[in-house]
Amino acid sequence: MNYISRRRFLNRSLFLLGSALAIPTRSFGEELPSFIKLQKKGLLDQRVDQLYSIYEECHLCPRDCRVNRIEGQTGKCQATAKVKVSSAAPHFGEEAPLVGRGGSGTVFFSNCNLRCVYCQNYTISIEGEGIEIVDRRLAETMIKLQKMGCSNINLVTPTHYLPSIVRALQMAIPMGLRIPLVYNTSGYEKLEIIQMLDGIVDIYLPDCKYMDPSLAAKYSDEAYNYPHYAKIALKEMFRQVGDLQVHRGIAVRGLIVRHLVLPNGISGTKEFLKFVATQLSKTTYINIMRQYRPEHRAFEYPELSRRITQKEYSQALGWAKQYGLQRLDR
Repeated sequence: MNYISRRRFLNRSLFLLGSALAIPTRSFGEELPSFIKLQKKGLLDQRVDQLYSIYEECHLCPRDCRVNRIEGQTGKCQATAKVKVSSAAPHFGEEAPLVGRGGSGTVFFSNCNLRCVYCQNYTISIEGEGIEIVDRRLAETMIKLQKMGCSNINLVTPTHYLPSIVRALQMAIPMGLRIPLVYNTSGYEKLEIIQMLDGIVDIYLPDCKYMDPSLAAKYSDEAYNYPHYAKIALKEMFRQVGDLQVHRGIAVRGLIVRHLVLPNGISGTKEFLKFVATQLSKTTYINIMRQYRPEHRAFEYPELSRRITQKEYSQALGWAKQYGLQRLDR
């Protein structure tokens, strides 16, 4: 999730100004986003109540901090129950099926449950840069992004604010929200929470960062159980939405998996690609990302203090071919 300072400044300015262009909502044929169908069945309200109760003893992610965030207590992610957003605007740097002509409607949430030492957005995810907003303001932001012509609502690092996000979604539906919801996550997710998103999320966009527990613990604040939870979450996401479906070049439903290739084999790329090919689908849409650069505290770790080489990236592509993976976003 590269996000250069100039782009971040522009996006944040757009968010603070609350600007919206009078561009008609995109049409994706007759198929409605999943959350509209869930609302019509009367089930979305139940999900909101179930999720909001979790704030009182937070176990939204595998950290299981069990703090009362409604009372202002904070756990590993450093977030309370008040949503904090860094920026919201059309983003044109995402995968092509997400971008279309109007961009992906990204909402960058402050704080993060993973806290990687090499995070390129550390001012947002670790230092908590952003402003607090109420749930209705978040709903209005979704509508503004739709009016600006965005192809989807792209929730970036959303897990720790999930109850508020689903409540905002509930408010946005009668306002006219009709574009797909993208769940853009680090992959550090609990099965029961992802199961509660069944019928809400149209497009899952998880990262898969590590396959080795010891490396996950070393570089992501003792998240030794990351590989275990990430694999389970990926399987559940795939069960819910399947392979990526595209209508007129725009993603409408399905799974896109990101994998950032780290230097010196730290991300376990070969094992990850084998997992996708054997446990998900050989037609899974995968973005094998080559844009790693040392940021934040990466220079404290010699093995992370350089970009990846062309050889390392070519090797990753070779493994994808070896396992018969057919849909690669480069």
